[in-house]
Parts: sequence; C-alpha cells; structure tokens
Amino acid sequence: MSDYEFDVFISYRRDGNPYKWVRNHFHPRLKDHLADHLRHDPKVFIDEGIEVGSVWPDQLGEALNRTRILVPVFSPQYFRSRWCLAEWHSMAAREKLLDHSGLIYPVLFSDSDNFPSFARERSWRDLKKWNHPDPVFQQTVRWIDFLQEIEDVAIELAKRIDRVPPWKPDWPIERPDPPMPGMTPLPRF
Repeated sequence: MSDYEFDVFISYRRDGNPYKWVRNHFHPRLKDHLADHLRHDPKVFIDEGIEVGSVWPDQLGEALNRTRILVPVFSPQYFRSRWCLAEWHSMAAREKLLDHSGLIYPVLFSDSDNFPSFARERSWRDLKKWNHPDPVFQQTVRWIDFLQEIEDVAIELAKRIDRVPPWKPDWPIERPDPPMPGMTPLPRF
C-alpha cells in the first residue's frame, strides 16, 4: 500500500454510553453524510470487523497510520483509556511533525470539566445535546437537529480531508505501555 486507506478514524472508549452512541448514531450517520461531500466513497475506520485471531493492536496501528483525520469522541471514559490516549498522541505527533494542525477533530459526548489540559486546549464540536445512546432517540424530534449537526460535521471534515498532507509510511504510532503484571502469590504450605 502506498497511500491513505481511511478518511476518518473514530477513536472512542469501547464501553458505556459513548460506545452505544457511536455504534447506534454517530458512525452510521457520519459515513452517510460524508458520502454527500467527498469525490469518493468515504472510508471511516471503526474498530469492528477485526478478524478473529488478528493482533488487534497491530490492526489499530496500521489503520491509524493510514488515516487522514482522527475524530476522538470526548468523554471522561475516553481519557481513562490508554488506547484512546495512544491514538490521540499518535495523531498529535503527526501534526507536530508536519507543522499542520487540523488532523484531530474532537467531538464532545459528555463532561469536559475533567479533561486533561491538552484536550481542553483544543476546540471541539459540542454534541452533548444529542448524546442519547439508545436507538429510541431516532424517534424523537431532536433527531432532526442531530442529523443537521452531523451534516455540518461532515462538511467540515470533507474540507479538512482535502487539505491533509500526502501520506508517509513512517508516521509516528504510539502504543500504550503494557500494564505491569501482578505479583503471583507464593503458595503457603
């Protein structure tokens, strides 16, 4: 391969309400709306469909390496995930290397008071008003407003996608340090 494979990499914590919201609402609608604004079919990476037996950290790193824009879904859970932070710092390192901001497009799911300083220093798209994770949200009046907001997100992302610098095979990819294994207690006789 010699180019980008994905336009967008959605980075989110795989549990709780942000997880359900991304799966039920954000990912499918973003992909649909991006299709209306790109010259090509949009490719949005979400960590489903990784083959059984694959080394998933390698798969995530390869996908991130071949992605134009990172879309982190901000929540308190996001900043407690070593993997989410590794994805963030990988793309931030690429921005610094290129001296090109705009490769990270945060969306706010919840909170914001307890985020680390590096996250609070960035502007984000506030989607808290539409952070209902359950499918029944699609039957409410607010769903139409959510769709318009995702349309606006797609328009902004399409403009950024067109301005991303050419791909390089050696983009920095960070991985979280593995946790220290616990001590195995010695048996007592």
